[in-house]
Amino acid sequence: MAQKKLLRFAQIKSFDNVLEYPQNMQGAWRTHFKNDHAIILELACGRGEYTVSLAKLHQNKNFIGIDIKGNRMYIGAKKALDEKITNAAFLRTQIDKLPDYFAKDEIDEIWITFPDPQLRLSKAKKRLTHPRFLRLYKQVLKTEGCINLKTDSPDLYLYTKKAADMLGIEMIEDFEDTYKKENIAEELKIKTHYESLDIAGSKKIHYLRFKLPQIIVDIDKELQLEIEKDALNKQIL
Repeated sequence: MAQKKLLRFAQIKSFDNVLEYPQNMQGAWRTHFKNDHAIILELACGRGEYTVSLAKLHQNKNFIGIDIKGNRMYIGAKKALDEKITNAAFLRTQIDKLPDYFAKDEIDEIWITFPDPQLRLSKAKKRLTHPRFLRLYKQVLKTEGCINLKTDSPDLYLYTKKAADMLGIEMIEDFEDTYKKENIAEELKIKTHYESLDIAGSKKIHYLRFKLPQIIVDIDKELQLEIEKDALNKQIL
């Protein structure tokens, strides 16, 4: 397994649709794609299944999957190359480095699909919908740009709703059980390998679509108190 991982790391270095810790990319992504189409990010893209599927659905938009794990990213990147999907690219870096790679207002939309919910209280700040990450997204996302969260974790779903309420975030769509909704968008029908595992055991896929406010205030302490209160209530129940 270790040898296979090393082989993949070596191979993606030759992929022209994978950029590893690139320099001077702020404001230059339209040059990379050779067009001025909208740019959409998928954060913690894993195998890149959602990135590739979105790119196939919307050939008039550009999609960038971001993750630190190059051996997983290899799968989606190779698929995009094999199928000649030119509007999909992959960026290997940490998500908290987004402003190092994208300019202000360069991003039109963000997808967060089945991220690690970081259920332990001590890891709450690593949740990709924690205010500290939302502040990062605000630096690169256009004013009218939306964030999409798709998760099988009821804890992350409820946590994000709580954070959104405390921050005054505009919620556009809120599906507690996505696949029970009629006429859902094609983007929501995409299913990844992770989703099929149903690790959370919830049997539900939650979806939120929202816009960020102009100012994201510091509510870290208040939110942490709410998280702890929720955890205590679960223990009591």
